[in-house]
Amino acid sequence: MSIKEQVIVIIAEQAVLEPEDVTMDSTLEELGIDSLGLVESIFAIEEAFDITVPFNANNPEDSDFDISTVASIVAGIERLKAGEE
Repeated sequence: MSIKEQVIVIIAEQAVLEPEDVTMDSTLEELGIDSLGLVESIFAIEEAFDITVPFNANNPEDSDFDISTVASIVAGIERLKAGEE
């Protein structure tokens, strides 16, 4: 499963949606994910990809991790994974 597919599955679970309902252009807000769901999504992503996401739930705007859309989350994970190698 690709990073994109895994992220969509994780986000769909948090939003209680089917993966087909989650697009790369979807925002977490559009999907109905609140701040708690966001934190749970970040934890699930960290666990799934064995990475640490530089995201501060208390100050999301200060984070180096763009969570504006599903695509930006996928891109952020790809950057983090590339930095590990």
